[in-house]
Amino acid sequence: MKLKDYFENTRGTGVMSTADKDGRVDSAIYSRPHVMEDGLLAFIMRDRLTHSNLQSNPHAAYLFVEQGQGYQGKRLMLTKVREETDTELLKSLQRRKFPNDPEKEQESRFLVFFQIDQELPLIGAGK
Repeated sequence: MKLKDYFENTRGTGVMSTADKDGRVDSAIYSRPHVMEDGLLAFIMRDRLTHSNLQSNPHAAYLFVEQGQGYQGKRLMLTKVREETDTELLKSLQRRKFPNDPEKEQESRFLVFFQIDQELPLIGAGK
């Protein structure tokens, strides 16, 4: 199954891990990525620790655990290639809105693009 189909049709929980320039690691819950036509993955981020870490260290790991029994999913090793702020593309990809929280709606958002360096199963070394 191609990644685009996988992330459009598979429900689960995602975790992105980043580290700052000094190697201090952070992990945060993230939704499924958007798989772009050019094969890059895109995540919508707010200006929090994960986004801050990516300014000094472009490497990240994304772990996705499929909903259901057992341990199925993917681990993706990523490198940030670019980002854009509050663009029309970002708005078109947005899955959630916060109509009852105008402060969250006004906060800047970043569409961060990553190349996939390695794809592994959730458990095991892969191929």
